[in-house]
Amino acid sequence: MNATRSAGPCAPRADPQVRRWIARQVADLPPQASSLIVTVWGDAIAPHGGAVVLPGLIRLLAPLGINERLVRTCVFRLARQGWIRAKRVGRRSVYSLTEDGARRFAEAHRRIYAVPVDRWDATWELLLPDGLAPGERRALAVELQWAGFGSFGAGAYARPAQAGSAVADILRALGCADRVVVLRASDDAAGGGQTLASCASRAWDLDGVSALYRDLLHRFGRVIERFRECADADYDPEQCLVVRTLLIHAYRRALLRDPQLPAALLPLDWPGAAAFALCRDFYRLTHRAAERHLTATLAAESGPLPPAGAGFYRRFGGL
Repeated sequence: MNATRSAGPCAPRADPQVRRWIARQVADLPPQASSLIVTVWGDAIAPHGGAVVLPGLIRLLAPLGINERLVRTCVFRLARQGWIRAKRVGRRSVYSLTEDGARRFAEAHRRIYAVPVDRWDATWELLLPDGLAPGERRALAVELQWAGFGSFGAGAYARPAQAGSAVADILRALGCADRVVVLRASDDAAGGGQTLASCASRAWDLDGVSALYRDLLHRFGRVIERFRECADADYDPEQCLVVRTLLIHAYRRALLRDPQLPAALLPLDWPGAAAFALCRDFYRLTHRAAERHLTATLAAESGPLPPAGAGFYRRFGGL
């Protein structure tokens, strides 16, 4: 990744080395289309109002190897699953987030872009379902896993207590608040039994999450170094957005399984902080160029794109 180009080391055109890297990633590790669309929606579209027309989304996803037929199929599936809805505007359908979709995206936004907070008062948030039907129990387990809860056997779920808990919203959305006991507790090592802290490695797949972070650092480290060699004015806007999308998609995949435990509960060589720093640095390097490509692509189909909200510029601790 260190060879120079005939027009200079950082000529203002698409970098052939980055182009080859993108082609390899799309060919070797084809992302699941529906999941990738969710990543694009949350990372790029949501900051600009969260609505898009289908032709614009198709153009945005084309460089990522997702063809028009697949985009249409996945958008229909996401609408059926309650993530998005369509509204007719003239001869076109505008797709936007549902209320439940917006709630999930807000929680994802907090997990992906917020600076990790390591303060922990050693208390736990516990949930004890009581009388849920099997389908309700499965739906609750999925939502709690996404929110960072681990399963501690006998239907008990717990995570280190933190500010801004999403539990109330989850229970309200699932309609089961009257059948789940929620409490705060702390370990009692003097009691003679196991503590929740001692069970962390069994309640969460920390080895699996660590492997995902290490794979991300290996896959993206060299191509991001290529961008660091160039000045902002020399970045190709499309390549910036494509690499950013693939990076955030890989990071989101790890975060879906990462309970984001405090350091006291993690191995000493935990790679999560390095993965966060890589995403933060690349975002800060390229967000201006990436936004130019996003604006040009979507505006070509539906007119001027609303400016990004203030929350966009607070991502990763501030852009």
